[in-house]
Amino acid sequence: MFKKILIANRGEIACRIIKTARRMGIATVAVYSDADARAPFVQMADEAVHIGPSPAAQSYLLADKIIAACKQTGAEAVHPGYGFLSERTSFAEALAAEGIAFIGPPVNAIAAMGDKIESKKLALAAGVNVVPGFVGEIDDTEHAVRISAEIGYPVMMKASAGGGGKGMRLAYNEQDVREGFEATKREGLNSFGDDRVFIEKFILNPRHIEIQILGDQHGNILYLNERECSIQRRHQKVVEEAPSPFVTPKMRKAMGEQCVALSRAVGYYSAGTVELIVSGADPSGESFYFLEMNTRLQVEHPVTECITGIDLVEQMIRVAAGEKLSMTQDDIKIDGWAIENRVYAEDPYRGFLPSTGRLTRYRPPIPQKPFTSSEVEMPQDRARTDGVSTSLDTNGLRGVGGVRVDDGVAEGGEVSMFYDPMIAKLVTWGATRDEAADLQIAALDRFEIEGLGHNIDFVSAIMQHPRFRSGELTTGFIAEEYPDGFHGAPADTDLIKSLAAIAGFIATAEADRARQVDGQLGSTLPPPSRWQVKIGDAVHNIEMDDGAILVDGEDFALSMEYVPGDRLIEAEVGEEELAVKVAKTRTGFKLNTRGASHMVRVLPGHIAHLAAHMVDKIPPDLSKYLICPMPGLITAVHVSVGDKVEAGQPLAIVEAMKMENILRAEKSGVVKSINAVAGESLAVDAVILEME
Repeated sequence: MFKKILIANRGEIACRIIKTARRMGIATVAVYSDADARAPFVQMADEAVHIGPSPAAQSYLLADKIIAACKQTGAEAVHPGYGFLSERTSFAEALAAEGIAFIGPPVNAIAAMGDKIESKKLALAAGVNVVPGFVGEIDDTEHAVRISAEIGYPVMMKASAGGGGKGMRLAYNEQDVREGFEATKREGLNSFGDDRVFIEKFILNPRHIEIQILGDQHGNILYLNERECSIQRRHQKVVEEAPSPFVTPKMRKAMGEQCVALSRAVGYYSAGTVELIVSGADPSGESFYFLEMNTRLQVEHPVTECITGIDLVEQMIRVAAGEKLSMTQDDIKIDGWAIENRVYAEDPYRGFLPSTGRLTRYRPPIPQKPFTSSEVEMPQDRARTDGVSTSLDTNGLRGVGGVRVDDGVAEGGEVSMFYDPMIAKLVTWGATRDEAADLQIAALDRFEIEGLGHNIDFVSAIMQHPRFRSGELTTGFIAEEYPDGFHGAPADTDLIKSLAAIAGFIATAEADRARQVDGQLGSTLPPPSRWQVKIGDAVHNIEMDDGAILVDGEDFALSMEYVPGDRLIEAEVGEEELAVKVAKTRTGFKLNTRGASHMVRVLPGHIAHLAAHMVDKIPPDLSKYLICPMPGLITAVHVSVGDKVEAGQPLAIVEAMKMENILRAEKSGVVKSINAVAGESLAVDAVILEME
């Protein structure tokens, strides 16, 4: 077994690998860029080596700096995590040339399956179903237009070396191809160093199912069941679960055996994932097609760990060290259900725009405890107290009470524009799918993040959605269920009434604290006991009567504690538990729970009637401005001063979080002035141009 390994990655996956290595008694080395100098994974590792500036192209993507760090620290092996160099054959070859083990598959398998064009050719030769399309290199936009017409719309354009939802464009017509082909090439080049693109038929009503593969260097290859990854936005997975509510035992066996055969054809070992697209229109489940094979650990690997009890990171390390798998296919079972939600730094209330900034508050929904030598297996003299820990360390793969958080951030840290916007992965395990989903809702209500936008409300809304609960999922779920954007999960009258009672309770506690401040004019008065609470269009009268709470004159069963300044309260409403995040506003409170933020106006009962005489403030008309929706880099401005533009016309491209975003005109007009040029970095809400 290795004595020391280097993690050629960052963030949550670096933390994840370090934790398993620690438990195995293996020393760890972290590499970090300028942006990550104070990141938790750097603190957690036994050694850390600085490898360059913040951009990944100048640090994490430089194989020679990774190898130099191995030599400097004596690391015997490298775990690449996912992304960055994890599927780069040249990196694995360079490590082998230096006698450093690569914790991953063999080079020939990475080469064969990592290239989407070559992998499809191999799959065809092996008799595996593949999606109809053009398997070959595309010369230019005109060539792409001809190919798309031959295949038949809609088509999907994909960067050959792409992954993680990057370098993908869906085209419904020729105009979409002309607008998106070059952008797909650029994203592929910028993110993966390869601008080749292929085009394939887009399967309608598709479900995204993937099979986890695990093999050793002795010819043993297993499939560890499937994951359902159909809920995606812009081809980026948002929710993953295992098993799939769609897959039957017969389908699972057919898919698994086919994926094992494909893996065996390339001599695969280590962990890997074969991605399949399944037609939701075929209830038999027999219409499944090979999409690609990811020759690395997947972001969503925790859900497989939860239902199988197998630590995939540990198995990767053992396989790389030459060990045989300790289990057979018959040992692979399905125990319960696991769901993973990716918590992203993006604002779903503003069209899911990326959000960067400092985490002024970060409190995951499980207790965070420092490492101690009694909690994890470590060699002598290596016990540390980092103040950073998640459930995996001391409570197994299923976390604390079925709640696991895999993260790589800490309060006070920064989510920068240089890397992926994922903050954390929230994983829950339950005996049934409904139990796992209910645990997600409860945990999301208790997940405190402040300082930047995040998608907690959105994923909570998905967990509550009737269509999600029914298991009727396709990759179009988000587009179909939220066609006009996300505005918060709907709240029924009972929830609104509960929030009104909670707001009245909080207002009374705040008023009671205020009246006790010394030095006020006059005698100390009792706090108001009657409140009018307005939430949306609902208005409720709350009265505090000798310890009892009345809502609209009727007793209300509410039990809670609140001290002014509390940001999270846990209340009991009848027999139900309700966790609510609280923030003060000028006229009341912002209460956040069950997938929505509610602006609550709270007025003392004796003056509430005066609110009807207040004049509403009319927001300014900003439609004549093109405003930068997120911090990012202007890569192109398509118009000049004096140009006439039509509604929907592309005006500029902003690159943020390694993704290109096309900004379009809201209405017709003439360009009056341009305030930004290509290559300029802009802050959120910066004016790019103005129209007459």
